[in-house]
Formats: sequence, structure tokens, C-alpha cells
Amino acid sequence: MNFPALLLTLIAAGVVAAEPAVLDTFDTVTLKAGNDKVRVESIAGHTSAAIRLNFAAECASSFAMGRVRGHPDWDHAAGISFWVKGDGSATRGAIQFVWNDDYAVRYDASFSITSMEWTKVVIPWRDLIPVAANEKSFPLDPAGERKPSQLGQIWFGKWWYWREYPAHGYAVDDLRLEPVIAVDATDLRPVGAPLSRVAAKLKAGQPITVVTMGDSLTDTRHWANRSTNWPGYFRDAAQERWKSAVTLINPAIGGTELKQNLVLIPRWTASTPTPDLVTICFGYNDWSSGMRPERFKPAMVDAIRRVRRSTQGEADVLVIATLPGIPLWNELGGLAQAACEAAKAENAGLCDGYAAFVAAAKDGGRERLFVDDQVHHSSVGQQVLANAVLESLVTK
Repeated sequence: MNFPALLLTLIAAGVVAAEPAVLDTFDTVTLKAGNDKVRVESIAGHTSAAIRLNFAAECASSFAMGRVRGHPDWDHAAGISFWVKGDGSATRGAIQFVWNDDYAVRYDASFSITSMEWTKVVIPWRDLIPVAANEKSFPLDPAGERKPSQLGQIWFGKWWYWREYPAHGYAVDDLRLEPVIAVDATDLRPVGAPLSRVAAKLKAGQPITVVTMGDSLTDTRHWANRSTNWPGYFRDAAQERWKSAVTLINPAIGGTELKQNLVLIPRWTASTPTPDLVTICFGYNDWSSGMRPERFKPAMVDAIRRVRRSTQGEADVLVIATLPGIPLWNELGGLAQAACEAAKAENAGLCDGYAAFVAAAKDGGRERLFVDDQVHHSSVGQQVLANAVLESLVTK
């Protein structure tokens, strides 16, 4: 059923309200600056007045906070919308809700501020990402335990995990509940081998673009990776083996967790909307923040689906099973198994990095795979992972 037909059906059934419920017109200044990195002012709006937010450089964990809070009506809505007028910059705006006044359960989403004209932003509940890794943090569900009606105040601003915080500004107007939001529910799981498209390009010697999502084990700005790193080893080996030019896009950020990186997907899809391959490699920070296998599997399933939706199904997805560190060698095996199960459930490519490190440790000991902190990889460990990723493209 196409969207107009669906809409007509919903209207006939009495599901669609005549006008979305207004949560805040922003005709008066209802957002309060949390610190001196944020300036709030009233300006002419899309309808009547609006609020402009100006963020100074280095504005990590700086917010403009509103009075809007969840209400039972929210459980009957599909999500929220508001109008945005950006500053023309490539950075993004961000919103956050705290669920049930529990700061351990936070939901984030980002939005474009590129347009300097008023643009409507529509966010279905599914696109508010639970960014914490603890056992309390899982997706919103109007019919489940994490109900939208229990969301706390709306905040505009960015937490620490964005890494880059340039000065920027945007105006917001007319926050509403949306009773119906058309979302694409297409099953984007590939039929057949999950990495067949990128493997075919390599075999033919065609250029490929690879996005490497990850934490400090992948982040080339981390001190352990500045001279050598697994993405670089992988690129060089792939180019040597297949004579294909490999372009790397590396959005990995040290210290981050899987769900935090999902919020940032629109940042790299803005310039690289349809890469050939996206690798997903997380776990150590997730475990340290309270993530356990029973929650990591659905979180990884969600990550795979979000990458596919964000790339219109054009990218092959390769899950790299959580890698061990010496202090958590056995514990991280559970997250690795959960990642493997998620990849199988979603027919994504799989690189069992955990198994590769276990095998390499048997051959020559664990210590040679790591730098002095016993968590980040030495050149030897980086090559072990790069070779494992390379072989996953050969055999799958």
C-alpha cells in the first residue's frame, strides 16, 4: 500500500487527527540555556515567533532545556516534529530526552541544520536512540515498558561523544506530536551471501568505499593507532590483493559505545550516502558501561538495520565480533557471541575478530597483540584484525 492510500485508510479509521497536537509554539522563550556556551533568543518564526539557539565553540554537554514533558497522549502518537532554520553549516543539531527522570536512560537524535530556510524535522519514536549501554536502556515502545509518555524534558544540544563541537546555531519553531509518520518498513536483508556486492567489486578490481564505525580500536586519532592501524592495514592489503582502490571513511571515536555512534550515522552519510561496505566494531566500552550479551544482540541487530536504512540498502554490512582485551578476555567473549548471533539473524557479514585474537594468542601469546595498556592493539594485533576482515570478504 502506498503512502497516500495508507493515509486515506488511517483517516477513514479515525486514526489521523485533523491537526497534530502542539507541544510548544516557541512564541515565547521556553528554552533555558544550561551554561554560557549557549545563548537563547526570540526571533521571527515559521509561524509567529521562534527561538534561536547559538552554541559557542567547544560546546560539549551544553544544552538549551525546555519545559515540554511526556504525557499519555504521546503513546498514541507516532513521534514528534518541529521546524528548523539552520546556519548553513555541515554540523548537525541534536535533541535529547531523559526517560522517567532517570539520567541513565537517555534518548538522542540529530538533525540537519544545513538549510537556511525553514525545514520540517520529523522524528518517529524509533529514531530516538537509547544512547546508554546499561541494562535499563532499550528502544521506546508505546505498547511496552519504555513508553514515550514517560519522556522527560526536551533538551537541544550535544553530549561528549560527538568529538567535534564547532560554533553553530539554528532556530526552532512549532514542536508538535505527529499522529502518523510514514516509515519505510522494507526488509533490507540481502538474499544470498551478505557481502556479495562488495566482494564482486573487489574481484573485478573496481574501487570501493569502506566506512569503519568503531571506538578507540578503530579510531585513527587514538594514540595507539596514529602510526599503524587496522583500517590502514586492511586498505593496503585489499589494494594489493585485488588491485582495487579502497577509500576509507573513518567515523570511529575513542571512548564511545555502539548506540552513541548510531546517533552520528547521518554525519557521515551526508557526504558518503551509499558506501560499498560498513564495518561495525564495538564492545569494550559497552561492557564497561553495563552492556551484557542479552542486550548487545538486539542493540547490534538495531545497528545493522539502521545502517541499511541510512544507506538505502546499498551498503553491505560487516559485523566485527567484539575483540578481547587482556583484562576482560573471557568476559568479552559473551558480547562477541551476541554480535555473531545478530549478524546471522540479519544476514550481515561476519568477521569473528574475537576468534581471530584467541587463535593468534595461542600461536604466540596475548601480550604481543597489545600495547602496554593491554587493551589497545599493537601493530601485530592490528594486522591480525585487518587480515580477519580481509578474509571475511574472501570467504563470504
